[in-house]
Amino acid sequence: MPKNKFQEVIFTIIMVFFMVYAMICYNIALNKGGMTNEVFLLAFHELVIMGPIAFILDFFLYGHLAKKIAFGIINPAEAKQYEIILAISSVTVCLMCPTMSLAATMLFSNAGSEFVAVWFQKTALNFPMAFFWQIFFAGPLVRTIFGMIFKEKEEQVMKEESEFLEGGSVRN
Repeated sequence: MPKNKFQEVIFTIIMVFFMVYAMICYNIALNKGGMTNEVFLLAFHELVIMGPIAFILDFFLYGHLAKKIAFGIINPAEAKQYEIILAISSVTVCLMCPTMSLAATMLFSNAGSEFVAVWFQKTALNFPMAFFWQIFFAGPLVRTIFGMIFKEKEEQVMKEESEFLEGGSVRN
């Protein structure tokens, strides 16, 4: 998990890529009536639009809010690591899915007077995919990639935390 702002930016960029790209592929496949190889290429065209929107929402608004809400549901001091991850991930999906579905409806659907109905339908179709993709695929994959990028740093942080818990002092 990120330990500073720089790591938060990197983690968010990686997560946004895997979540947004998969959700765009899913939505294009729904619109085309099924998955084809073409979907993977078409998704990159929307990724340049939806990726920055997702980054801004997650990094500046929902990331902090998701933790606040999750920590109102569970006590992070008493919860196991996987419970914390599941709580934050679940709340993040609950916040991001309707908002990103709204953005997709505004940008890519010619909904006209049926705007609200189309947005609700997109949200309802996207939520199960976003939730299960986040919990079972994107989340674990991104945490693994992030851990490999910051492995040396993570080991140092874990060592320092362990020393501190054993009665050591905080490094200045």
